[in-house]
Amino acid sequence: MNNLVKVSDLFTIKYGNSLELINLVQCKSTDKKSVPFVSRTEKNNGISAYVETELDVEPNPGHTLSVAGGGSVLSTFYQPLPFYTGFHVLVLEPKIKMSIIEMLFYAKCISANKYKYNYGRQANKTLKNILIPSQIPEELKKKLIAYHKELEKSIFQKPLVDKKIKLEFDKWEEFIVGKLFKVTLGFPIHGLEIEEIIADKSNKNIPYVTRTATNNGVELFVENNISIEEKINPENCISVGAEGFKAFFQPLNFINGNKINIIRHGKLNKYIALFINTLLNLEIEKKFNYGRGATKERISHLKLKLPVKNGNPDFEYMENYIKSLSYSSSL
Repeated sequence: MNNLVKVSDLFTIKYGNSLELINLVQCKSTDKKSVPFVSRTEKNNGISAYVETELDVEPNPGHTLSVAGGGSVLSTFYQPLPFYTGFHVLVLEPKIKMSIIEMLFYAKCISANKYKYNYGRQANKTLKNILIPSQIPEELKKKLIAYHKELEKSIFQKPLVDKKIKLEFDKWEEFIVGKLFKVTLGFPIHGLEIEEIIADKSNKNIPYVTRTATNNGVELFVENNISIEEKINPENCISVGAEGFKAFFQPLNFINGNKINIIRHGKLNKYIALFINTLLNLEIEKKFNYGRGATKERISHLKLKLPVKNGNPDFEYMENYIKSLSYSSSL
């Protein structure tokens, strides 16, 4: 059993740059002098934008942890590159040499204390006293190292299409989701009506898709039996939770909870769906929130800009673009 120590025993804690994004020049992540801007968000590794380097402001060093002191309190992320921060973001620099695996472990340990905080109780002053393990358990460390190696191997495999494909946005055209796709509501099954079972590789288990914004929308797996057969949705479609605000590709037959929109098209496959989901999620994030749900009617009226060929969506282009990415062999 590891001894518990204070965060301040393992890390030097300091405030970040406390910059305002509105006063910075935003740019693309691929620009030569771009710097990640880390805020108090719990999404996208804490990065809310990329900005141009400020000559009179030194970025925080890479190989550190960023911790939200307010906002999404204790959202903790490993930052591999130098970065700027907004207000109430703390930067943790290890006092001893740590591997990436160890840094990710401690980011998770710190985030695990989020339940103690809320928007009225910040962590700026108390972060230093949070207790964490003095070291990563050896058995866990071996498993994480093995997993990390497998992940790197899969990411850096040769892509399915060995060709660089450009995204020529200026040539794209606008389509209405409800006219291009078939949008329906899944038949809802309440969580109390089903029994969770341990997921395995047998065909007897079926995903239960709900309005969660994580894990591809899958809350759990249930036994595929005669009582749910008529409520099963066929595979190869996109699901969008009315309050989950995330589009996911569903590669398996599935059942669903309340308020799950299902989007279908005859040419849809996992590659095309990943391309479209990215654009859908950008629109959903702009248009919907907990006061304005993503209903079937509202999803149907969304407009998406897509690559075109002869006036129609160029699904072949979308598929080939995803296949040209470095991780496509692992999809």
